[in-house]
Amino acid sequence: MSGPNGPPADSTPLNMIKLAVGIGSPEHLARVQQRRLSEAREAGGSGKLCHITRNRPRRSAELLAGGSIYWVIKGRIRARQRLLDVETDTDTDGRTLCRLVLDTRLVAVEAWRCRAFQGWRYLALDDSPPDLGMETAGGTLPGALATELRELGLL
Repeated sequence: MSGPNGPPADSTPLNMIKLAVGIGSPEHLARVQQRRLSEAREAGGSGKLCHITRNRPRRSAELLAGGSIYWVIKGRIRARQRLLDVETDTDTDGRTLCRLVLDTRLVAVEAWRCRAFQGWRYLALDDSPPDLGMETAGGTLPGALATELRELGLL
């Protein structure tokens, strides 16, 4: 069963945050996702990049109003992917599961520290790290420099 065709017009975008367990870098996450996508296509799957979770987010309309899933890699939020759909299905044992359909484009974000947690959490737009690179009056700071300056309290 597929999720809604689109969010209600009055939905405020919301993000989600999730630990990328066993992943060492955003590049590693991209390779793992591409491998899984290729394997799913070879097995006759839908061709959608999905992350499977047990529970359907109660606030899925807000997530689909322009939200992303932010990936925590080695204790830092490092990348995000746009959420395209939320699908509900059942596994081979008849248990309900949820597929978070993701954009294949992985966007690097400023590396913000994040404590470990189980499952996923909602992440307000104002609490989400910006995409890598930071606009300044003199141009764009490289992502690593902007992250280091932020950690030093200079930005």
